[in-house]
Amino acid sequence: MDTAPRPGLRERKKRRTRDALVRAALELFTSQGYERTTVDEIVEAVDVSQRTFFRYFAGKEDAAFAVQRMSESHFVEAVRQRPAHETPLEALRNAVMANWDTIGEAIEAVVPIELHMRTFQLIESTPVLLAAHLCRQEGLEEEIARVIAEREGLDVDADPRPRVAVALFGGVMRLAGRLWGAGDDFSVAALRELTASHLDQVIPALARDWRTDRSGGVTDTR
Repeated sequence: MDTAPRPGLRERKKRRTRDALVRAALELFTSQGYERTTVDEIVEAVDVSQRTFFRYFAGKEDAAFAVQRMSESHFVEAVRQRPAHETPLEALRNAVMANWDTIGEAIEAVVPIELHMRTFQLIESTPVLLAAHLCRQEGLEEEIARVIAEREGLDVDADPRPRVAVALFGGVMRLAGRLWGAGDDFSVAALRELTASHLDQVIPALARDWRTDRSGGVTDTR
């Protein structure tokens, strides 16, 4: 049972304001374009001041990735909680599937899922956001690699496998996302199915139980 205390009135009001700004920003970004949207338009839609906007966000880019950051944090925790018997790539695959199954309610508390999915397309089609996304992914992949290394009892700086596995996983995820964005079905189910299909083709060829080698280095398989 969840025994966490309920946030106070002030915190709930602040969260509602932040969520309203996120929704207004994403609606404007996806309807008229990221570059053409101003902070003035965002705050006008919520009827707050620029000062209030910058209390929550460093700028437009920060607001554009707000929901995605929440989803990424949820995913990292899902990886950390995967059963110990799963191989690294299995843990990553199952975590991303579980994330799709469980993150929806948290996203819907901020923005409609359909708006969140349109934001994916916006990022892919907006050079400045795509560049920021790829830069952010480097930091996320490093965090996940360290989680994988901890799961496997490895030193991430001595053994390249965690970073290589996560880089592979990230590449498959980006490919699935691009194919989804170029298709005709922009639903969550379509992206989930495409992601699962690509991961299920790659993982069997590369999955292996790393726990057979506890030396902290890569086993010589010649």
